[in-house]
Amino acid sequence: MKKILILLFSSILAIPFYQSIHASVADSSSYGFTIKQEYTIKDPADSVFKNLVYNIGKWWDSEHTYSHDARNLTIQPFAGGCFCERLKDSGSVRHMTVINIVPGKTLRMEGGLGPLQSMAVNAILTFSISQSCNNAELEVTYTVGGYAPGGLQKMAPIVDRVLGQQMKRMIEYDEK
Repeated sequence: MKKILILLFSSILAIPFYQSIHASVADSSSYGFTIKQEYTIKDPADSVFKNLVYNIGKWWDSEHTYSHDARNLTIQPFAGGCFCERLKDSGSVRHMTVINIVPGKTLRMEGGLGPLQSMAVNAILTFSISQSCNNAELEVTYTVGGYAPGGLQKMAPIVDRVLGQQMKRMIEYDEK
């Protein structure tokens, strides 16, 4: 009986750990995947939106940039605007293009982040923000489809992890 209780207890503990790693991959196949993440942030929605769009260089991890300096990142807050990065010697990188922006509520961009940029994929990243009492509710959805040698399903957990790390940094910056 004691062994059964220990096994049952350890199984229950393992479930949340497994879900916390994989729960955000809503769907994946060799031709694409969808990441969905939800966050509650102890700040007004307008503030979260402002930090997401206008202060990206202050919270984005420099390790996930080409210049190794997140201060080189900017998002132009209008349809057709660039989520871009300045590089040395007048170089630049367009990470994504803004396709929909509703101040305080929605930022939607098109483009492949990181290694997805060099693959034959179409990708849409949407940040939806709403106010709930004294908190902002942030839903992040990244849908990627296309072709990659070996299939895109291998990329889903990696993209989920990196995007989750970026959102954690943004939330920590926002809640200061």
